[in-house]
Amino acid sequence: MGNVHAAAAGNVTAPASATLVPPPPPMTAAGTAAAKPEEMADNANGMNPGSFEDLHKRCKDIFPSPFEGAKLLINKGLSNHFQISHTLTMSSLQPSGYKFGCTYVGTKSYSPMEVFPVLIGEVDPSGNLNANIIHQFSERIRCKFMSQIQNSKMVTTQFTSDYKGNDFTASSTLGNIDVLEESGIIVNQYLQNLSKNFAMGAELLYQYGPQVPGREIAVFTLAARYSSKDWQFSTNVCPSAGGAHACYYHKVNDNLQLGMEMEGSLRMQECTATIGYQYDLPNANITMRGQFDSNWCVGAVLEKKLLPLPFTLALSGYANQVKSAYRFGLGLIVG
Repeated sequence: MGNVHAAAAGNVTAPASATLVPPPPPMTAAGTAAAKPEEMADNANGMNPGSFEDLHKRCKDIFPSPFEGAKLLINKGLSNHFQISHTLTMSSLQPSGYKFGCTYVGTKSYSPMEVFPVLIGEVDPSGNLNANIIHQFSERIRCKFMSQIQNSKMVTTQFTSDYKGNDFTASSTLGNIDVLEESGIIVNQYLQNLSKNFAMGAELLYQYGPQVPGREIAVFTLAARYSSKDWQFSTNVCPSAGGAHACYYHKVNDNLQLGMEMEGSLRMQECTATIGYQYDLPNANITMRGQFDSNWCVGAVLEKKLLPLPFTLALSGYANQVKSAYRFGLGLIVG
């Protein structure tokens, strides 16, 4: 259900179906994450179900990421393997300023859409750094390393190894392992295709350290997904935490996609439902994403390609009707 950011300090209690999540890849002006190279061919092996962490990805990809203020993103390709980016953000809610990013893609290819190694980095003038290294050592073994440095301190480190079988994927993640403090997070995941359309899996998260109640905690999660050409239903349940997370995706036609998400917890006595959509207008070079949820929050992002110029204009809006909070954003992507 939720995400655990492996922090070096603090009392962290792992929520249901928690997974370690690295800092996002370089952002578009609309605040949406650029596609990561390792996600381009999750099902390239036919019956392989992809990774456990991408269980709800097909639905979540259509939801917008509203932003506030102004964003300017300039991408420049220096060669077929190397690209740099400059990002300038002005916002009253999020950290503002300049960030420099670079991406390197190697020459080791397993398919037309999978090339390794991949190195992604982003740094600001204060020296805060996000770095990701992805490499596939064979057709079945892929490793990812992530590190985050803030205020001259190593805030997060994470190492993930995936093994892709013909009809299953097994993953293991180590997060913020500290031998001296005897703390860290270990996540093991397994997703198995039982048929062409149906997959089931499980996740075991183990967290230990002096900041954890009882010095250790374990969370077990069960998951299932049924997919077809035009729709997908996925869910995961954590019995010990009394939590559940379900997503439904439906492709209505070539232009319209719908998504519904529900997340609830008996322990917290909370339940949130969200409906989102993505509507594409190819003739106008426009993509619209929107969502509204049971907390009376509404958000939308519109992206317009300004052809023949290599520009993309992004407009964002978000409204929280309960708190009477409204945010608007303007972004421009160059390159």
